[in-house]
Amino acid sequence: MRIIRRACASDAEAISALYSALNTLSTPSVLPERITALANSEQTHLLVCDDSGEIIATALVCLCQDVMFDSQPFALVENVVVSADYKREGIGKSMMDYIEAFCLKQDCSKIMLQTSSKNRDARDFYTAMGYDPDAKIGFIKYRRYFSQ
Repeated sequence: MRIIRRACASDAEAISALYSALNTLSTPSVLPERITALANSEQTHLLVCDDSGEIIATALVCLCQDVMFDSQPFALVENVVVSADYKREGIGKSMMDYIEAFCLKQDCSKIMLQTSSKNRDARDFYTAMGYDPDAKIGFIKYRRYFSQ
């Protein structure tokens, strides 16, 4: 049975393996104690899709406090990964539907996310999910380029 739940420390190795598929320039390092800290956070929710004990997907949802629309936060979604063995089974859609329902309960004004500009499949997926790729332009400055 598949369930979407908050991650716990024992999920660290599986989440790290999923993150390795993101093809980042750095090797992922997922600390169990960091997951435990996030499990107690009201603002940051590390989610996993658990298929009878096997972690097959993950996503991070951060609720960002804002002042623009009364007390409504907005959500930032990062590091959405579905195991290659489970792609095209609706897991990504289930994760995003769960996130959207969660954000609705939190009274979020919007959900923002990023994906690689080169990942056409992800761009098509998020567009099909109703995300507007032309609404805004995102900018990223990686740590290695921060001013000293």
